[in-house]
Amino acid sequence: MKPDPDDYRMPILEHLRELRGRIIVALATVAVSFALTFVFAQDIFDWLAAPMNVALKTTGRGTLAVTEATEGLFVQMRVAGFTALFMSSPVIFWQIWRFVAPGLYDTEKRWVLPLVTASTGLFLGGAAFAYYVVFRFGFPVFLSMNGEDVQAVLSISSYLGFATTVLVAFGASFQLPVVVWFLARLGLVDHIDLMHGFRYGLVGIFVVAGVLTPPDVISQVLMAGPLVLLYGVGIIVARFATTKKR
Repeated sequence: MKPDPDDYRMPILEHLRELRGRIIVALATVAVSFALTFVFAQDIFDWLAAPMNVALKTTGRGTLAVTEATEGLFVQMRVAGFTALFMSSPVIFWQIWRFVAPGLYDTEKRWVLPLVTASTGLFLGGAAFAYYVVFRFGFPVFLSMNGEDVQAVLSISSYLGFATTVLVAFGASFQLPVVVWFLARLGLVDHIDLMHGFRYGLVGIFVVAGVLTPPDVISQVLMAGPLVLLYGVGIIVARFATTKKR
C-alpha cells in the first residue's frame, strides 16, 4: 500500500522542531564551507576578475584598485560567503526536500529530481554564458565608452558587486523553461498561448533584461537573445507538460 501524506501528519510543535533541525544543519554546512573557501577566496576572486583584467590590459584603459584599507578583507569575505552558499546549496536543497517530501504524493515526488537537475543546469548555464560571453565581449565595449583620455580606476568591491549581480541575474533568467513548466502543470498556459503571445513575450523579455542587467543596451541584448531561445524551449515544454483543457 502506498503511503499517504496524511500518514505523516504531526503536531505543529513537531514540525517546528524538525524545521529547526533542518535549519541548523544547513547553517552549519554554510559555516564549514565558509571556513574552507575563505582560504581560497583570493584565487576565486582572481578567477572572477580575470575577464575585466584582460579587458583592462587589452584596451589599456585602467586597473582594478583598492580604495579603502579594509576593502580587500571584506571582498574576500564576500567571495567566501557567495562560494560557501553555492557549495552548500545541495545540502540546503536536500534539507528542504526532506522537510516537504512527506507531504507530497508519489506522483509529485517523481518530478522533484528532474526539476532540480534542470533548474541547476539552467542556472549554471546562464552564469557561464554571462562569464564567458557577456564579460568577454561586454567589458572592452564598456571601457571604450569612457573616452580616449579617461583611465578607469575600478574598486574591487564595486566590481565584485557588479559581477555577482550579473552572474545571478543571468542564472535566474535562464529558469524560464522551469517557470513555464510550473505554469503549464497548473493549467494556466499551453503551447498555443505561448505561440499566440510571442510578441508580448518578446517585449516582456526585453523589459526583464533591462531590469536585471546594468543600464546599458549591450547587456540587455546579450540577455534577451538567449531568453528568446529559451522562450522557444518553453513552448515545447508547455506542449508536453500542460494540463490546460481547451
